[in-house]
Amino acid sequence: MGRAVVSRIKILSNLKIDEKRKPQDGRFKIKEDGRTVDFRVSTLPVIDGEKVVLRLLDTGNKVIDLESMGLMGKGKEILLRNIMEPFGIILMTGPTGSGKSTTLYACLDILNKEERNIITLEDPVEYSISGINQSQINPEIGYTFASGLRSILRQDPNVIMVGEIRDGETAELTIHAALTGHLVLSTLHTNSSIGAIPRLVDMGIESFLLASSLRVVGAQRLVRRICKSCKEESQISPAVLEFIRSQVENLPKEEVDKYGLDFADGIHLYKGQGCEECGNMGYKGRIAIFEALEISSEVKDIISQHGGVETEVEKCAKEQGMITIKQDGILKVLLGLTTLEEVERVTEGSKSVEGDIEVGD
Repeated sequence: MGRAVVSRIKILSNLKIDEKRKPQDGRFKIKEDGRTVDFRVSTLPVIDGEKVVLRLLDTGNKVIDLESMGLMGKGKEILLRNIMEPFGIILMTGPTGSGKSTTLYACLDILNKEERNIITLEDPVEYSISGINQSQINPEIGYTFASGLRSILRQDPNVIMVGEIRDGETAELTIHAALTGHLVLSTLHTNSSIGAIPRLVDMGIESFLLASSLRVVGAQRLVRRICKSCKEESQISPAVLEFIRSQVENLPKEEVDKYGLDFADGIHLYKGQGCEECGNMGYKGRIAIFEALEISSEVKDIISQHGGVETEVEKCAKEQGMITIKQDGILKVLLGLTTLEEVERVTEGSKSVEGDIEVGD
């Protein structure tokens, strides 16, 4: 049964049925009830046969706005302010499946005005947006992000979205596009916003060019949202309370106020008990936790002088009030949108205290 299913998937995605010794990648589409769903297929040889993973993309879905995704506070303000600039680079970083492309689509939706010529290079096109020129790369025929970007620059665009910066050539062309009067949005695989700077330097980008072209580097993760139908207050242990306070005590009060939080009646945490609505998981849906590194004049100077030194950039960004991805997550825990376990799960380098949280009676 399993082999028959794998063979059928291979046929649909135009893969070699008899090739079981090496990985293969493909895709196919299914149309149902007026919806088009794109399936991205990845096969991997294992000792028992083949492992197949399908990634589903509903290309007919409406673009999600930034607020619905969970962007709020200073991070959202920084992003919205900078996408309105006429040129420069807006980068989104994070692992696969962290919602980077969805955030960029939300930005494009805001920028989508008749007077703007917006062109995208994608792999694949995940959402179809009316009024935007969307192009899907095809490396098999030599149509890559780099070659496509060269062609786009001859199309007189105002805004360009490059699905991903994968190599030095694409990075160099992206910098060139930004420095010649274009707003460029793209993604990069790094674990933090600050980590994007040394990554681009390692790709061969000169520090002074990077400092001149970057506007914002965002980083995000997706956490599960507490089910509204079975949400209830949790008991908080002293260890958890101390951990949360250590994360938010240094934040300016005006920034905490932007999240609509008031600690006058103490700190409260919430958790989903589990119900029929959420399949007894306690969670339903997902929300983004986000950080935005704005390339201020001080950060520009550090990049120009020190290149990829993360510690100097991080120190300066925090002095200027940057809310880190973990702090944003903690604030959303306090809003009752997600749990501390979820924030701990997706943020690295944190000591787990999830065992200290218990659901109250």
